[in-house]
Amino acid sequence: MKHEESVGERSAARTVDYQQTGPTVPRMVLGARLRQLREARGITGADAGARIRASHSKISRLEMGRTGFKARDVADLLALYGVTDEAEAETLLALARQSNTPGWWHVYYDVVPSWLNVYLGLEQSAVLIRAYELQFVPGLLQTEDYARAVVLLGPDDTEERIDRRIELRMARQRVLHRARPPHLWVVLDEAALRRSMGDAALMRRQLDHLIEMSTLPHVTVQVVPFAAGGHAAIAGPVTVLRPPGGELPDVVYLEQLTGGVYPDKPSEIEQYRHMMNRLVVEAHPPAETRDFLYEIRRDT
Repeated sequence: MKHEESVGERSAARTVDYQQTGPTVPRMVLGARLRQLREARGITGADAGARIRASHSKISRLEMGRTGFKARDVADLLALYGVTDEAEAETLLALARQSNTPGWWHVYYDVVPSWLNVYLGLEQSAVLIRAYELQFVPGLLQTEDYARAVVLLGPDDTEERIDRRIELRMARQRVLHRARPPHLWVVLDEAALRRSMGDAALMRRQLDHLIEMSTLPHVTVQVVPFAAGGHAAIAGPVTVLRPPGGELPDVVYLEQLTGGVYPDKPSEIEQYRHMMNRLVVEAHPPAETRDFLYEIRRDT
């Protein structure tokens, strides 16, 4: 089995190319550093907000990397925090500029809601993506036909927008085929594989693709069988993403019908990490999972 610890060690040493990550990671890095500087000076969020003519809640959003930065605001905050090192100030101002640079997926703005932009930025820059899925094969591992069947379950839409959603999903998968791909570690409930999303031929192609992808050295697939009974993540799907650089905490993403939730309390993040660790123990190991996938395919 591929171990999270070895992935974490490799990710910590990886140099981050912020121009390839879209705006999400630069925002998170800059926000985390500004929070460190503010707390070191004992300055409240309200006082920091007043300095840039904004509210305490905006400072909170900035420090969590949930919104872009104005260079003027960053310069004002650096002055308030007493940053006199020109090299550090220039680095942080460069991050502010990069925090407003659209990711490649910006061209799909018409089918990407604002709350999904953060997730896409993390997915495309993460060094480790851990996911549990209850109903569907994860988007990064879907065939085009399967993806279309999933998209068609959503709200009524025009054919053009449906095609663009599918095109975006296929484009996202390129992250697994680049020179330095993330480690994708997926745990699937057996229900996701038994639930038909079309005719038998479509499901066999999806299972074949899942088996093929599971042979890649940076992709781990496990299945929790029905025989396992209740398990740690029975309540619903969850994704845990590890940003590059080794400086930022893992990010938890919970997708809902009309939005996405990002629990950010350290205790909550640790609970989800613990849940994922329990799941991989309760699931079939990767080698047994591949045999199990062949078995399901024979039954399809």
